[in-house]
Amino acid sequence: MGRGRLVTASVVADRDTQDARPVAGEPQAPRRRGAARDLSWLGLAPFAAYIALFLALPTVLAVGSGLFDARGAFTLDNVAALGDPVILMTFWNSTWVSLLTALLGAVVGAVVCYAMLGLPETGFVRSTVDAASGVLAQFGGVMLAFVMVAAIGTQGVVTLLLKHVLGIDPYADGAWIYSVPGLIPAYIVFQVPLMIITFMPALAALKPQWAEAHQTLGGTPRSFWLHIGIPVLAPSFLASLLLLFANAFSSYATAAALASQGSQIVPLQIRTALTSETLLGRENLAGALAFGMILVVAVVMGVYALIQRRAARWQA
Repeated sequence: MGRGRLVTASVVADRDTQDARPVAGEPQAPRRRGAARDLSWLGLAPFAAYIALFLALPTVLAVGSGLFDARGAFTLDNVAALGDPVILMTFWNSTWVSLLTALLGAVVGAVVCYAMLGLPETGFVRSTVDAASGVLAQFGGVMLAFVMVAAIGTQGVVTLLLKHVLGIDPYADGAWIYSVPGLIPAYIVFQVPLMIITFMPALAALKPQWAEAHQTLGGTPRSFWLHIGIPVLAPSFLASLLLLFANAFSSYATAAALASQGSQIVPLQIRTALTSETLLGRENLAGALAFGMILVVAVVMGVYALIQRRAARWQA
């Protein structure tokens, strides 16, 4: 029996081989050149050119300039300057301000998303909040600084109301709005809308069938969120938190317009290195500072990508 199967398989194989061979004298169909090539990647060429010109090339030039001095000679002095106490303080200020505003923005934004979960997707309130979040997430720079000064500045509308109506002087200890603490309310303005944009799709992806099945098995709304909702949403929440941190860490325009004195955070320190009249010959220090910022943001975005990949399985 075993030999019979071998013979049968051999015969079938030979038959298939003979069928695949071209028969002598039979006209063959012309082979289409490049028919199997997939050229769909050409659609990404404009985006790749954009990334190369406006992201990769400036990054290489900025980082490369930190390895040379003003005369063009190779040096590591600029990189070693990252250990200077003043530079370390600017990195610390950028880190704690970014982390604090990211936490506040993530918590407030998540609460707003939860409140909108029961509203119709095409309803007036939810559509308005979505549209406003898309606009306010990009609201920054001089316009945001002007709004903050007009509202909660030393002579702002809210400040005067607190002082004359309630007897509360927010600036009894000094004009903190023009220093690092003043960046906190300014950053919150665009951190909360950004959290709504990034976290709402994950929250909306929670399937009602999960809650129904949990309730059928005797669960309560509280146990649903403790054992199903929060564990499923945790990766998306953490990924959004990291995105908010990177957003605040790299913000420049709002801080430059609001904090006019000193260079308390890294982006302002880079501006000082490029434009200051008291740091002549240290322009390339800006390249080393940019290199430090790129390292921090690269680590954060790498962790963000890993967490987002895990969160994507629940959103499929």
